[in-house]
Parts: sequence; C-alpha cells; structure tokens
Amino acid sequence: MPSITTRPVRQAFRWTAATAAAVCLACGGTPQGPTTPTAVAGDAAAAIPPFVAAGPVLPTEILVGAGDIAQCAAGNPEATAKLLDSIGGTVFALGDNAYPSGSAEDYHGCYDATWGRHKSRTRPVPGNHEYDTAGAAPYYDYFGGAAGPAGLGFYSYELGNWHIVALNSNIAAGGNSPQAAWLRNDLRAHPAQCTLAYWHYPLFSSSTHGNIDAMREAWRILSDGGADVVLAGHDHVYERFAPQDADGTADPARGIREFVVGTGGAPPYPFVNVKANSEVRLSANGVLRLALKAGGYDWTFIATAGAGDSGSAACH
Repeated sequence: MPSITTRPVRQAFRWTAATAAAVCLACGGTPQGPTTPTAVAGDAAAAIPPFVAAGPVLPTEILVGAGDIAQCAAGNPEATAKLLDSIGGTVFALGDNAYPSGSAEDYHGCYDATWGRHKSRTRPVPGNHEYDTAGAAPYYDYFGGAAGPAGLGFYSYELGNWHIVALNSNIAAGGNSPQAAWLRNDLRAHPAQCTLAYWHYPLFSSSTHGNIDAMREAWRILSDGGADVVLAGHDHVYERFAPQDADGTADPARGIREFVVGTGGAPPYPFVNVKANSEVRLSANGVLRLALKAGGYDWTFIATAGAGDSGSAACH
C-alpha cells in the first residue's frame, strides 16, 4: 500500500509566554521519556496564544496498543500480547480492557495474564465495560497513577516530540464539562507541533456501533489546538480514516486522522455501514504501532493473522 503524504512539515514550535497555572496530578510515570500529567481548572475560552521557536528535536518514540482486549472465555488476547512482547515503547490500552465488567476478578483473571505483563509501560483509558462496575473502581485500582486521577481518568504526557492526551469518553465531555475545560487548558499549556489523543468511543466508525457523538466537542477542541491523530476502540475492528473535521468533512490541511483499534483480543466485528473518509477496514485482532517522530508519524497495524496496514503522514 503506498504511503500517504500530507502537507509539508513546518518547523516545530512551542509557546513560551506565561500560561494559566497547571496543577500537576500524580498520574505515574512511563519508561518512555518524561511524563507530564496535568490538570487545569477554569474558563478556557481564550484562543491558543502565538508560538515561538521550539527547543531541540527529540528521538523517535514508539506508541503501540489497542482496545477491547481481555475476555477469559472468548477472543485471543494472548496473541496480541505476544505481538507486544517484541515491540518496545509505551503501550496504550483503549478501554474495555477486561471483560465482562472490568471487575477486580476480570483484571486479575483475564487481563493480567496477557497484557498485564506490559502493565509497567501501559498508559490506559477506561471503556464502558469498566463502568459496568461502580465508578470503574477496579480499573483505577489496577493501573494506579498511570490511569490518571481516580474518578476522572483524563491526563496528558509527553512522548518524545509529541504531546499525548488520554481522555475518558465515559464521563461528560461536552463543551461546558470539566473535562473539556481541562482539555482546552492542557492544549494551551502544551502547544507541541504534534499532538495525539485517545479514548474509548469512536466519533467515526463503519462497524457495529457506528459513529458515537460523545466526544464530538473534544474533537473540535483538539482540532482548534492543531491535533493530528485520534485513537479509539469500542468497535472490534481496525479502521483508518482520512483527516477530517468533527462533522466528518474531509480536511486534508487541518483535519484529524482517526484510527479505530478495538482489536486487542475480543472477537472481531463486521463492517456494516462504511462512513465517508474511511480508507482501510480490517476485521481482525492486532496492535497499532506508531513511530512518533519530529514533525510526523509512521503507522503500522500488525494483525495476528492476515493483512495489515502501514503509512506515514506529517503533523500540522
């Protein structure tokens, strides 16, 4: 499959003027470079300030993972865990990590024996199955500080040249929500040239659950902040979309590329209604490996069996 080329890479930038105060949360570390989880309260209506030239270029970092992972009675989480065994970097887990209800028994009996061996380098988000247990408490207990503040579950960190944002699609994320206010402030405080966000419910999907509106406003905020990539799960498929805006209109200049990666081990779903801007669709288990470089990224979807997907693109 040919590589995808977007607009030319421009010089990296970072805003260095004073920003709104950032309150550091004890969200735990990651073995892949410095981690900066932040939470900022208050009104964030002001526009993102001007930029000035950034500091030195950092080495390429690897971000790899999937969602919809560990079912004790079905699926194949061990096959995807074996893929992780041979791939270095930071692991993302996109929610519905432990079926059927994200209980302590599910995490220790289903997840821990497979993806759990990569727990020390995992930065997760919760899914709807985690919230089948009150407050997703076992999820927060299992991952500890790496999951962000208990009960909120949104946080951010730096990975090489990239700013990474982990959001919680199972709590309020509308324009006036605390999560949206935090996101606006976080993007102002971390205006990297390249930004990636991930959560559980996909805004766009051609599979069983289809488009889910819960994170549409978050997408708009990320777009306003110049974000490049969104990862989501929930539908048990791999799907890659062309860059688009929050309303699903193709936007090769400023749009965000979404990858649906609900492929961590749960039985795959079919595709039922192909959405606009869908580029690649695979009903398979596997993991998505992203090489996050200065000014761009490479992606490789590695299936446990059958075809994969790969390509490259530049950041905004």
